[in-house]
Amino acid sequence: MRPWALLCLAAAGLSAQVIPFESNGLQYKTLTKGGVTVMFAYLPARLKEYSIMQVSVANGSPVSWMIKPEDFSYRQQDGMVWQAAPALTVVYTMLSKAGRRDVIKLVTTYERGVYGNEHMQTTNGYESRRESALAEGVSSRLKAGAAASAIALVPTKLNPGESTDGAVFFPDTGKALGPGTLVVHTAGEIYEFPSDGEPLLGK
Repeated sequence: MRPWALLCLAAAGLSAQVIPFESNGLQYKTLTKGGVTVMFAYLPARLKEYSIMQVSVANGSPVSWMIKPEDFSYRQQDGMVWQAAPALTVVYTMLSKAGRRDVIKLVTTYERGVYGNEHMQTTNGYESRRESALAEGVSSRLKAGAAASAIALVPTKLNPGESTDGAVFFPDTGKALGPGTLVVHTAGEIYEFPSDGEPLLGK
């Protein structure tokens, strides 16, 4: 059985308890409800005025669920609530406003997290989107943008036994997310992850 599946089973047996762990320098938190496991970590990279989280969702339930970035919001202790941006908005920002250095840093940071995390082995996540984006015959000028756009979490239907990963982008007007709670409305459940706020590394 894959480490990711073992983690899901272990989490399921702890009655909806948030479990923190570290992988390749990133601090993750994971929570399982109804057989569906959600995991996230802050990414030490920025794209204009976005705070970025790496997330993954594994469907261990017997029914299919739709996962989308709009399921994610961040509620700060001061009452401010940030809603994750839709995938199309993020892709547009990447292709039209991000500099080449920003894109390379974001791709490198994300891939380090994905490929270095034995608990994140998704069936239809970033790697499959990246292969699709780069196989479409785009010009070399757009390949970096295509690779970067593959990072964004997109609306995905997860059948039983499937999983996905992606980056969720929170517009933050240039300020780091403060202490608060990541709230995820998905799979008929509400997932809440208390957070000390966004790490200053990379700011």
